[in-house]
Amino acid sequence: MSDITRLGAAALGRLTNRGELTALQVVDAHLRRADAVNPQINAITDLQADRARAAAEKADKERRAGRATGPLHGVPVTVKSSIAAEGFRYECGSPLRRGKIAEVDATLVRRLKAQGAIVIGTTNVPEYLMAYETDNALYGRTNSPLDSEFTPGGSSGGCAASVAAGCAAASFGSDAGGSVRVPAHFCGLYGLKPTPGAIPRTGHWPGVSGPSTTLAAVGPIARTADDLALLLTCTSGFDGEDISACHLDPGQSAAMERIRDLRIGWFDTAWNTPVTPETRSAVREAATALRARGFQIERKNLRGLEQAPRVWWEQFGIALKTLIDVSVPRGYRLHPLSYEAMATDAEQSKLQYESLLFSWVTQDQMRHKLLEQMQDCPVLLCPVASVAAFRHGERSWRIEGETVQYPGAFAYSQVFNLLGVPAATVPVGVSADGMPIGVQIAGRPGEDWIVVAVARALETALDRG
Repeated sequence: MSDITRLGAAALGRLTNRGELTALQVVDAHLRRADAVNPQINAITDLQADRARAAAEKADKERRAGRATGPLHGVPVTVKSSIAAEGFRYECGSPLRRGKIAEVDATLVRRLKAQGAIVIGTTNVPEYLMAYETDNALYGRTNSPLDSEFTPGGSSGGCAASVAAGCAAASFGSDAGGSVRVPAHFCGLYGLKPTPGAIPRTGHWPGVSGPSTTLAAVGPIARTADDLALLLTCTSGFDGEDISACHLDPGQSAAMERIRDLRIGWFDTAWNTPVTPETRSAVREAATALRARGFQIERKNLRGLEQAPRVWWEQFGIALKTLIDVSVPRGYRLHPLSYEAMATDAEQSKLQYESLLFSWVTQDQMRHKLLEQMQDCPVLLCPVASVAAFRHGERSWRIEGETVQYPGAFAYSQVFNLLGVPAATVPVGVSADGMPIGVQIAGRPGEDWIVVAVARALETALDRG
């Protein structure tokens, strides 16, 4: 991997804006890397090299002419194939959308381009985004660039693999149950699930409606916390189309230097879901590193949220399955992988309207209880998942005498989708298999800048910034 393809988006943008690198040099380096590794990892399913080089040449010409450039000038990015990028495949991993080409850019893609980013391709996903592994009948399986026996995760697995492999400097995915944070965790990257609607979800397919207005967000996967901050800056804000948009206070970014006044709570186990010893160690290492930087750190036991994984499953595994079922032709069957992250037909038939109503009410009650407990502790530090990256097809794990089943191993991410709060992944540790382990930082709704600031502080504390 060349030095250029090891750099993050923010660093590359600074180099191109100073004229130390051209956009074409940066794009060419990443395309050469993609030529070398993408056939093995299968991360980018619509790589458009000629188009990317033409965009880079145009960007360089405009810079030479003295026209203004953005902070992402010449930075190559990929986009999940559920997010519209004009002229690229927009298939969401489904044969039902085979050959579907986006006609216009999603809001976030338009904003990335306005700041100088160059989309080089769209990435692989599980069909209808319903899995923590990435495989489908259109393009097949995506492998981790760290070890091909392991998955890079899902559903934004292609996004994370493209960045971890050096094919792109950053990527944008979507997250309704950890689908940005888990692949970042699996691949040793930084990932951000913003407050739902902070970055407009306009142009995402399936569209945001029903449970997904709270569960789902679109966000970046990148190499550094500085990248997360830049990508959030470039893409957040109202677009007039996202039906449940969230406004981020721009003053928060200016207050990021004062975050050490905040109290940070940490926990390494919850929801009756054990985590590996290496995961516990990573959380504690992160807490210790932040304490050494002057933060107030305390152990936190969240109360009143015991039912969060069950309610998330009702909203995601059952309710969203119902929406998917009515959107596909009668008799059509999704890829088998997708059904593993959805309720069975028997579970689905048991969810009557009364139980769904109580599920929504319980969700709001738990959100209220969480915010009460975060009044004096507005940032939480915890696992991303019970396990690090797993081998393709693994579905259960023995952890200190207990069995953790798929998809329950990802409860630590799922609950923050249910609760509608921003959360980020920061790489910290290493598993017994030598795979990365991330730690999760969660904040209060709308306080995304604080989450990113703590991620930056942790990166610095670990001496990885």
